Amino acid sequence: MKISGFTFLRNTSKLYYPIKESILSILDLVDEFVIALGEGDEDDNTLEVIQSIGSDKIKIINTVWDIEKYPRGMEHAHQTDIAKEACTGDWLFYLQGDELVHEKDHSNIRAACEKYLDDKQVEGFLFRYMHFFGDYEHYRRDHCWYPDEIRIIRNDKDIHSYESAQSFRRMPNFDGLSYRTKENTYKLKVVKIDADIYHYGWVRPPKLMLKKAKYFNHTHRGAAYVNDEFQKYAQDTYDYGRMDRTLKFKGTHPKVMDKKRSELDWKDDLRFSGPTVIGRPIQKHEKLKYRMIIWVEQNLLGGRLIGGYKNYELVSE
Repeated sequence: MKISGFTFLRNTSKLYYPIKESILSILDLVDEFVIALGEGDEDDNTLEVIQSIGSDKIKIINTVWDIEKYPRGMEHAHQTDIAKEACTGDWLFYLQGDELVHEKDHSNIRAACEKYLDDKQVEGFLFRYMHFFGDYEHYRRDHCWYPDEIRIIRNDKDIHSYESAQSFRRMPNFDGLSYRTKENTYKLKVVKIDADIYHYGWVRPPKLMLKKAKYFNHTHRGAAYVNDEFQKYAQDTYDYGRMDRTLKFKGTHPKVMDKKRSELDWKDDLRFSGPTVIGRPIQKHEKLKYRMIIWVEQNLLGGRLIGGYKNYELVSE
């Protein structure tokens, strides 16, 4: 059995992505790690960070992004597919540049891959998500944040990245462009694995969090949207909002994150009380409707979520 790791990256170092830590978190588990590395800005050193790992398992494919050809975030899916198609494993383990796996889960992951290797009904594995928010001590897992997602898929040419690379879908006769279409595409049949994805996409110094938000929205909604939307900010840093409304993390982080965590120096910029800042766009989880739903989920339903995004079909074991 062979497992390939894969991802796409571009301007990730300058935007505070834990890319080295992400790769290292599964490097011992995989036989190769394929990276579609987009041409970045002159002040980004993503390539140097990758090279500092010094592993011959890592394979880099240099790419150039085209967000006009692949708008609405679909370039992310396109880049993911470029890396996927170069993988040679039986199972393909996808991690985005801000996602990590805890070493405690490696044995469960490998055991699942071995158990279902010849069971063609199983097309992938579903992981729980921990969305860390603001710092490394708080996270979100509620109605506004996807609780589970596919991160291991079978090496099958008809399985493609979906939408803006959040998930995967079976797409027979794929045209190479329509990453957001549902017509004639199918949800993957997956097994839910006892393992977590540690998502650090919302843990950055406030200035870099705002910068990252602008980059993200540029690839998804275009320059005009970014110029209009971010004029609403009265300051040049990102405001995470009321941190006391997030969940307190009581577990441990992957060991490879120890150094990154020790470098957190924006604790005093986080707010745990007070009103919403005037002029600041309200996030979905801060709106009254969703705050009420989240309260019900966390206080009456024991953390069970009401509805939500579900791009998969669970296979009964």
